[in-house]
Amino acid sequence: MKIVTIVGARPQFIKAAALSRVIQRDRNIQEVIIHTGQHFDDNMSKVFFDELEIPEPQYHLDIHSLGHGAMTGRMLEAIENILLIEKPDFVLIYGDTNSTLAGALAAKKLHIRVAHVEAGLRSFNMQMPEEINRILSDRISDILFCPTQQAVANLRNEGYDHLDATVCNSGDIMYDAALFFRSKSGTNTRILTKYHLTPGDYILGTIHRQENTDDIPRLMQIVAAFNHLHAERQVIVPLHPRTRNIMKNQGIQPEFTVIEPIGYIDMTTLTSNAGMVMTDSGGLQKEAYFFGKYCLTLRDQTEWTELVENGFNTIVGADKDTILDAYYTNRTNTPDFSTNLYGDGHAAEFISAKLLTYPG
Repeated sequence: MKIVTIVGARPQFIKAAALSRVIQRDRNIQEVIIHTGQHFDDNMSKVFFDELEIPEPQYHLDIHSLGHGAMTGRMLEAIENILLIEKPDFVLIYGDTNSTLAGALAAKKLHIRVAHVEAGLRSFNMQMPEEINRILSDRISDILFCPTQQAVANLRNEGYDHLDATVCNSGDIMYDAALFFRSKSGTNTRILTKYHLTPGDYILGTIHRQENTDDIPRLMQIVAAFNHLHAERQVIVPLHPRTRNIMKNQGIQPEFTVIEPIGYIDMTTLTSNAGMVMTDSGGLQKEAYFFGKYCLTLRDQTEWTELVENGFNTIVGADKDTILDAYYTNRTNTPDFSTNLYGDGHAAEFISAKLLTYPG
């Protein structure tokens, strides 16, 4: 069986690492990797391939820094040309990026089966480009690998029981990756000493979602909250180059610790040693849970609703006072993280076996 895997952004590299590791052990599967280039900075891309032990992509499209329509269109054209050459049995897509949607569209128009890892997630906010990508990619996928039972329920509510598609709860492949790299990050103290971080006594933050970075009042409120907190407890933020440029152009001055984007092992170290996580990243919300850290979500909705419902996460939006209130309310909160919301850490094995035995 030949599988073409399409990746382009940080969360996809992490998920692909977990599954590619399993695929490499199986002589019945040949994997061809296409990197769209959506994350083009070495700190956002190459370092992940190096440290996550992902095979070097056979194709690198170098498509980035464009609007949604131009980016998706150029990816669609380029991926289609590659699929005509490779003629795979499956195209494997991950998550909710423009790379995800372009891969699904290119494959489906060529009558190639599509497998979507991390299917069924919904924020129910159609203003988010990611939500549009999720819905459209799911609708044209042949196998939908859902990370949670809630994701399965979302698809059933949308009528997938009556569609020609296979829906299954594979567990969360991000949990596979977190378990695998936990031991490697445990001894990595270099990043903690480099930024003078005391385990358990700093806040890890991220700001990268378009709903925050392109809405200047929202961005200003988040930065103001981080600045306020940094005066009493160090706040460290690996900042995406795009966010950094917007802040500079808008004259928004961070008073917290800003660092360059970092690799997954360093990020795992920061997450596992933080006192709290504040993020607009979907992946980091789960990683905080994996490592037993309370999370404040800097968005108005989350696709990971089970984290909120079970008391591991609070949605705070982008209002400074709401963020600060939630921080002071939850800074000593110690929920029971022994619950198992995301499977048993063997999602990659499940997905690989399902692809091999899929009819046709």
